[in-house]
Amino acid sequence: QVQLVESGGGLVQAGGSLRLSCAASGRILSYWAVGWFRQAPGAERQFVGLIAGSGSQTYFAASVKGRFIISRENAKDSVSLQMNSQKPEDTVVYYCAVGPHMSASAGSYVYWGQGTQVTVTA
Repeated sequence: QVQLVESGGGLVQAGGSLRLSCAASGRILSYWAVGWFRQAPGAERQFVGLIAGSGSQTYFAASVKGRFIISRENAKDSVSLQMNSQKPEDTVVYYCAVGPHMSASAGSYVYWGQGTQVTVTA
């Protein structure tokens, strides 16, 4: 059984930064792709970014490209999402997920965390 836990959510002012972390119960983060998604009430879950299962290649949605950074920390079985220059529209629940292939589609991922709330004040 693989367990993912997100942490680091909270309040931040517009233009500020938050760092989210996704921790796994095993070493799966060293082998599978890790994706970050977010979902607002009544909206579909949307892709934020991902890091490849091997190496450090990252990909981002256009809405966050240049503002967000994803890093893998294999020694800690952890992947972080650094969110900079945050905007009010970033106020949603953020989820991390793992899957065997890189994909911007939520349905391609196998394991999901419980989500962590981020609120950006104007």
